[in-house]
Amino acid sequence: MKKNKNTLEDVPTMYKTVIDLPIDERIELNTLMNLRLASAIDLQLQMKQAHWNVKGPSFIGLHKLFDEIDEAVEGYVDLIAERIVQLGGVAEGTVRVAASRSRLEEYPLTLSDGMAHVHAVSRALSTFGQEARTTIGEAEELNDADTADLFTEVSRGIDKWLWFVEAHAQATT
Repeated sequence: MKKNKNTLEDVPTMYKTVIDLPIDERIELNTLMNLRLASAIDLQLQMKQAHWNVKGPSFIGLHKLFDEIDEAVEGYVDLIAERIVQLGGVAEGTVRVAASRSRLEEYPLTLSDGMAHVHAVSRALSTFGQEARTTIGEAEELNDADTADLFTEVSRGIDKWLWFVEAHAQATT
């Protein structure tokens, strides 16, 4: 990053590209998407945390479900990172960067009970889903229909996974 001469704010590194989006909009999109990338990386690792540590009567079903969500979120991470680079930006996806920027709550490390994981995973998916929906509108305001479409795809996927997880807590007796 370098300092903007006029505002003293950090300006992300941008590479030259002939894509038809103005540089100012690409800089804003880069910053926005790197924040979402951090949360997506955090979400992926939270799914692995749940996958590794779930216990109880629903172990095998939840263990498999959390692994499937992890794989789907890994795809979203890649989509977001590649879109950043397509716009001439740098995908800032290290674990340290993700930890410092993620907007997700810290995942409780001591959980073992399946239903406790269901609730923690539901909160994480819900938070990330809300971020994705907000990003759709922000990308539209920056005249980038492709990024808005990407986050529409991510939002739809996250909502599906949230449905699958919440179904474990919604059964009536």
